[in-house]
Amino acid sequence: MKQILRILDANFNRSREGLRVCEEITRFVLEDKVLTRDLKRVRHAVSGCVQKMPVPVSELLSARDVRSDVGKEPSVLEKPREGAFGLFAANIGRVKESLRVLEEVSKLIDRNISDTFKKVRFDVYSIEKRTLPKLEALRHHGPLGGKRKTAS
Repeated sequence: MKQILRILDANFNRSREGLRVCEEITRFVLEDKVLTRDLKRVRHAVSGCVQKMPVPVSELLSARDVRSDVGKEPSVLEKPREGAFGLFAANIGRVKESLRVLEEVSKLIDRNISDTFKKVRFDVYSIEKRTLPKLEALRHHGPLGGKRKTAS
């Protein structure tokens, strides 16, 4: 059971962290109130699922074992981000992956929460579809759009 709790804990954290990065991009780069609200709602929905789990949060935390986590080192597959578009794309991808893990693994504990994660994952797909074109339009407008400044 400890291994299942470690998977849940890691993916709860991963999804909320990624959502927060995406939320900050829609808030401060796009200045889009609706997208920011939608991402915040999704982040709170994930947090709500943590509270509804039939396993206390304290058990999730006690299962955490950062020292012996074989996946804690940075991966060579993680490349530098190109502006706000790259940041958002990387983090929304991380969110979708972690929500899928939560959906599948939570089936072992609570089917209803698994269904909630599935719904949240599809909400994220919709938010991604509405956000990426807006960020794409900014890609050629300075550092946040991904262009590097050149020395004069």
